[in-house]
Amino acid sequence: MKGGRLRAAGVGVTGAVALWATVAYLVTPSVWRHYERQHKLEGRSMLTTTAQGAPGDPINLGIEGARSDMDCAMRAAGWRVADPVRLGTSVDIVASVLARRAYPTAPVSPLYFDGRSQDVAYEKAAARSPSRRHHVRFWKALAAGDDGLPLWLGAATYDRSVGFSHRTGQITHHIGPDIDAERALVAADLAQGGHVAATYRISGVGPTLTGRNGGGDRYDTDGEIVVSILRPGCVAQASAPEILAAPAATRWKDRAFPWIAAAWRKLDGAAGEIWNMNSPR
Repeated sequence: MKGGRLRAAGVGVTGAVALWATVAYLVTPSVWRHYERQHKLEGRSMLTTTAQGAPGDPINLGIEGARSDMDCAMRAAGWRVADPVRLGTSVDIVASVLARRAYPTAPVSPLYFDGRSQDVAYEKAAARSPSRRHHVRFWKALAAGDDGLPLWLGAATYDRSVGFSHRTGQITHHIGPDIDAERALVAADLAQGGHVAATYRISGVGPTLTGRNGGGDRYDTDGEIVVSILRPGCVAQASAPEILAAPAATRWKDRAFPWIAAAWRKLDGAAGEIWNMNSPR
């Protein structure tokens, strides 16, 4: 019975993945690329790297506004600026993880975009210990975007545990695979804080089912960047942000991708279960 369910799940998921592959590789992917509100970003890589040059986390968030307004908005949203990485803070985070002690401003390791480390990182605790937390790194990508405002690009991920890098063996945080959920969390927190006037989407890394970051952790994403336009002067209002529509093809892709990603995760889980059943003990 169990094997039958796994086979049925495998057939269904295989069909879904085949459909996705057809759309992804036979239908021109360029119809999903859109930079209508930030033309200066077209052609730029939307993937961070580690200090060793390995692929890091993808860019999935953006904020338009001055640094002071971004700090204000993130603080109102319940996020705190992470401490810089120093010997003392590195010792503190290890001690906090081992003792399961709170450290709400624990340092965030550097990633690189356009050849430089993040300008600022924010975090939000998900447990008492900093082994589990939400965090986002931001880089100032444009001093003035299409509408004249500074544009900050960010990579938001969820740290689910502390372990060893699958690539280097170094101690690191392992991220959760659903980075779109983290993008949605940050954007929703910002909107609830009242500092966001409008939001829109632009293209990021593109639809990805089998991404791997610098620690070897898998991720999937619809490949979009959600950008929040802040009200200047740290002004908050109760009204919800205006949502600026993306092109029709992108909206279709965004509706379809969660189903494809869920099917892919199910297939990945079924494959792992079959592997465990057949592996020698």
